[in-house]
Amino acid sequence: MLTSMSTIHVPTPLRQYVGKLSTVEVKGATVGEAMTALAALYPDVRKHLYTEEGKLRSFVNLYLNDEDIRYLQKEETAVKEGDNISIVPSIAGGAGDSSASEDSSASVIPSRARDLGFCL
Repeated sequence: MLTSMSTIHVPTPLRQYVGKLSTVEVKGATVGEAMTALAALYPDVRKHLYTEEGKLRSFVNLYLNDEDIRYLQKEETAVKEGDNISIVPSIAGGAGDSSASEDSSASVIPSRARDLGFCL
């Protein structure tokens, strides 16, 4: 399989781990290979994207050209030259008790996501 150059779009909370870049150009034949290339270039970002077992964290969503890879071939989804991969952290919350204070909004964010730097 040919290795293509693609662009990974990095969300603001993760930019501190990739040299403050909003996009990173990587090579890879699949989304998984491209993400592995990102982690190889910027090792500090790995723990925010993957579990210790090497699985993509449940609150990390990847999109290839605006298509959720969960509905394609997941990390085995092939990439072509110039494709865009977006890292989109899950956001918890929604309509809740309107009498709750603004400070309580942090409690609706999964603590593990908050601990890994996805929430400011």
